[in-house]
Amino acid sequence: MVIGPISGAYTGVLGLVGLILVLIALKRLSDYYNEKGIFDNALYGTIIAIIGVVVFVAGIVVAAVGLLSDLGIAWGDWAVLQEIDWRAAVTWDIIEPHIAVIIGSLVALFVFVVVSAIFLRKSLTILSAKTKVNLFSTAGLLMLIGAILTIIVIGFILIWVALILLTVAFFSIKT
Repeated sequence: MVIGPISGAYTGVLGLVGLILVLIALKRLSDYYNEKGIFDNALYGTIIAIIGVVVFVAGIVVAAVGLLSDLGIAWGDWAVLQEIDWRAAVTWDIIEPHIAVIIGSLVALFVFVVVSAIFLRKSLTILSAKTKVNLFSTAGLLMLIGAILTIIVIGFILIWVALILLTVAFFSIKT
């Protein structure tokens, strides 16, 4: 998950593989410590984040299809795109509702990400208490702060740092 954002084209695949591995690790630690909250909260957070992404992508698709429809372009009739006088065809009245849908989708994504981070923080706080590794709690707090600050770019950096701390925390568990 740490190298996903810097890996270029394979970002989604590496991030997904990393997420699955973290969930497996949390499930095993949850079973080992006999604490369902470790895995359950992480799973709820993950599901909520996935729902947020689906809602966001659906909003983008709805806005794009709606804009094409308002411009009189049928789906798949891409040859018409060259014939349109874009300066005359695209006015604020036409694009305003579609921009509103995109902004609404971004707001929904933000809410889903923050709620997801709350669940992940709960999971990592419980894990920190069970393992006596405070880095789990710190990583959870940084993820939550980063999720809140995703409105500005620094939030993404904080989430990335939290993922690095999470990696270090897993390697810090005493056997």
